[in-house]
Amino acid sequence: MVEAAARAVGLVKTYGRGDTEVKALDGVDVEFGRNEFTAIMGPSGSGKSTLMHVMAGLDSSTSGSTFIGETDLSGLGDKELTALRRDRLGFIFQSFNLVPTLTASENITLPTNIAGKRVDQGWFEEVTNRLGLSQRLDHRPAELSGGQQQRVACARALVSRPELIFGDEPTGNLDSNASREVLDILRTAVDKDGQTVVIVTHDARAASYADRVVFLRDGNIVDEMRDPDMDAILRVMAGMEG
Repeated sequence: MVEAAARAVGLVKTYGRGDTEVKALDGVDVEFGRNEFTAIMGPSGSGKSTLMHVMAGLDSSTSGSTFIGETDLSGLGDKELTALRRDRLGFIFQSFNLVPTLTASENITLPTNIAGKRVDQGWFEEVTNRLGLSQRLDHRPAELSGGQQQRVACARALVSRPELIFGDEPTGNLDSNASREVLDILRTAVDKDGQTVVIVTHDARAASYADRVVFLRDGNIVDEMRDPDMDAILRVMAGMEG
């Protein structure tokens, strides 16, 4: 039995009230295994980004529970949630979210510095070497390509050795070569470093890098697949959208 790095129990998220109420999540039960790479997929409006945001403590649930390890997020205040996201989670977003006035190196170490922790210089060098950033560390985001900026975001997520890395469409703004680089980085983080990675994606190629794909429709998990390949993923998605 794979230990859960994160899990949701009866997770409900609604927006609006009365006639305008939309149920983005409709009683979701799911676990994300430790040391695994999971992809969340579904048609537009299926609730996949909402699920990730609630499970990562970026948004609150209407009802139900979410856990990071054994920590119940519903019992945490704002300061405790902020500390949990900073100390135990890593994030990679479609829009890179780099600070334009900081160098690549400063962006990578920013969360660790904010937390008042010491950067492990040996690990920093290994991560930046592995990601091909060693010669770009003094450059600011505007001096980097999109792929390089996303590699900086990956390094930022990896360097603090979080329990769990969440990615929201992490390859959404990248060309195919840069996408492949980022997905290889995430796959290596799981296989070599024992990391846990959960991404939301609409891209079957990206999802095929995962150990497991979870499919959402109308706020419910309707299917899942282990050891997925791209053709099998496309067939499930076609069935959901048909």
